[in-house]
Amino acid sequence: MSGIATCAIIARMTRAAAAQRKALDKYYDTLTSIHAQGVTREMATRQAFATLLETLARAHGWTLIMEQALASGKRPDGTLFDEFHIPRGHWEAKDSDDDLDSEIKRKSKFGYPLTNIIFEDTRRAVLYQNGTVALEADMRECEQLSDLLALYFAYTEPHVEQFDEAVSVFEERIPDLAAALEKTIEAERVSNKKFIAAFNAFHDICKTAIRPNISADEIEKMLVQHLLTERLFRTIFDNPDFVNRNAIAAEIEKVIHALTSRSFSRAEFLKRLDHFYNAIEAAAQTIDDFSQKQAFLNTVYERFFQGYSQRQADTFGIVYTPQPIVDFMRASVEAVLGREFGKSLSDEGVLILDPCTGTGNFVVNILRHLKPSARQRKYARELFCNEIMLLPYYIASLNVEHAYYELTNEYAPFEGVCFVDTLGLTQTSQLPFFGEENSERIAREQQAEITVIIGNPPYNVGQRSENENNKNRRYDEPTGVDTRVRSTYARDSRATLNTKLYDPYVKFYRWATDRLADRDGIVCFVSNNSFVDQIAFDGMRQHLERDFTAIYHLDLHGNVRKNPKLSGTTHNVFGIQVGVGITLLVRNRANVGAIHESPLHARIYYHRVPENWRRDEKLAYLVQRQSTDGLEWKRLTPDAKHNWLTEGMQADFASFLPMGTKEAKTAYRKRVQKRKESHVADTYATFGTYAPGVNTARDGVVYDFDLEKLGARVEKFVEDYDSEVSR
Repeated sequence: MSGIATCAIIARMTRAAAAQRKALDKYYDTLTSIHAQGVTREMATRQAFATLLETLARAHGWTLIMEQALASGKRPDGTLFDEFHIPRGHWEAKDSDDDLDSEIKRKSKFGYPLTNIIFEDTRRAVLYQNGTVALEADMRECEQLSDLLALYFAYTEPHVEQFDEAVSVFEERIPDLAAALEKTIEAERVSNKKFIAAFNAFHDICKTAIRPNISADEIEKMLVQHLLTERLFRTIFDNPDFVNRNAIAAEIEKVIHALTSRSFSRAEFLKRLDHFYNAIEAAAQTIDDFSQKQAFLNTVYERFFQGYSQRQADTFGIVYTPQPIVDFMRASVEAVLGREFGKSLSDEGVLILDPCTGTGNFVVNILRHLKPSARQRKYARELFCNEIMLLPYYIASLNVEHAYYELTNEYAPFEGVCFVDTLGLTQTSQLPFFGEENSERIAREQQAEITVIIGNPPYNVGQRSENENNKNRRYDEPTGVDTRVRSTYARDSRATLNTKLYDPYVKFYRWATDRLADRDGIVCFVSNNSFVDQIAFDGMRQHLERDFTAIYHLDLHGNVRKNPKLSGTTHNVFGIQVGVGITLLVRNRANVGAIHESPLHARIYYHRVPENWRRDEKLAYLVQRQSTDGLEWKRLTPDAKHNWLTEGMQADFASFLPMGTKEAKTAYRKRVQKRKESHVADTYATFGTYAPGVNTARDGVVYDFDLEKLGARVEKFVEDYDSEVSR
């Protein structure tokens, strides 16, 4: 096993030991309280043990799911899943009045798994592993129960152990494997005429379909992604014709065939990954439920990207939406559609679009909850989704098509999925889009009168320093979304620094509003929620107030930068550092009148969960509440400056003389230009001009306490720059 995997296991064991003692104390206290009331029935006592297992599972990075149906149809009281959604253990509770041994025999005969399962009745616990009794414990003796639980959580089936090791090794090796592939591709681009022609043709397609300045290096990375993962799509989804059925995969395969036309052997190169492929395929076979298999592949995909390309993972937000959030958002849209418009997601004419679909979780969820009579129509004509990253686009196509097959017992290609940059669809230089089939799909989507826009847009305001060379794409054409942000959100903001308004998630709000055009409809996003209270977003809040008739925001917190006591891993629903919220924007002019009839138009509702809640508590809360209808909303009244959260603000603060304002700065500049007196005193601001000061954008290069080191670093930087220019 690799060093990284070993260290991770030791860290989990240390956390688990500390958590186990505390959890056992709580378990015995709870059980004592229950027994004091004379209660012994299973349904009353099993919750205490469920809480114990749930707490211990959390320390191992596992999740307890109650009464999860197995392939056999049996439903143990609890099943533990690891981060890859692989089942790691089961639990079955019985009444104290039952004969535990007889119940074990009966459950075993009925097909309950005996690989790693605890049978217990609050007095005695029996642990089965590999089909035989591994340990028995008197549950009234803390040390005995502790030993049994330690053995239970330590157990790993051989194929799972191989999988854990394979994933860790793959994460370590993927940069080297990718570099070797890129080196081969670069060599063939020099000497293989057939490959040169195919590569350049594909590059030209990408320039029109993705963006004009896409680099050859990015094209190489797409080929590498395809080569390293295409087998998984075929095997895990049992779809041997994947590369022929998928429009984009077929285009890329043309380039790969040219690459392998001389000396490069795909099969020989990928042999070194057989251990990883075999382990992941074997692990996937242990998962019965397709939605869990989908989540399994999502997690593998996240690991792939974190190992392969951290920059792409950061830029495009390679973080996928937990199922309770997807369920809550879909149910909330359904509820609002019914309340505001008297319609449902199943109704004809309700067209649905996920503009940043990732691996297709939202579309799959919607498909599963449609009325059976509506599925074929929705699937063929009224469901759309877009994705710009190659691998999630592949997975989304397979996920949606497989879900439809499961629901209808018939295969049909999902023609609503498009490989395209959604934010670039407003620009004029976007056609054609990867050949005729993909272009036709996009044209059909653009003509559709969308009613519901739902999804999880990426959040990434940009690189942290210029040295990262990882800027977000800009859309500065006259019809581009950056231009729209600049002429609306930024123009009407009183903030001096508005770079945060160009975070992709903000662009998606601007794009979604424009995509609805003048029609009624709903936008539902889970996103970074800094726009709710930060100063830079006052212009955005102003426009949302004017563009919609009702706004609902569920604040899930998790902003580690505001509250260092929180942990992104523990308290944030996405495991990230910024706060997260679910927002529903509703436009229903029939209820309120014409849009723009007043500057403060929308009814704004706000609900927040406790800030210190853990991730699992927040997700459980969403499951419990089901939708926005299950929440108690607080009606917000924005102030004149479009602050939504005004609690604690002093009303007379606005009357104070400001240090500086945009108006004062503009007036000062005009005076200087007219060569009038350039004093800075003004009747409405203390200072007439201000600036952030010297900004090198290269602090890591041009600052140091040691003059000699500084000089050497600057010289090296100049050399690197010159060599890159020459290259």
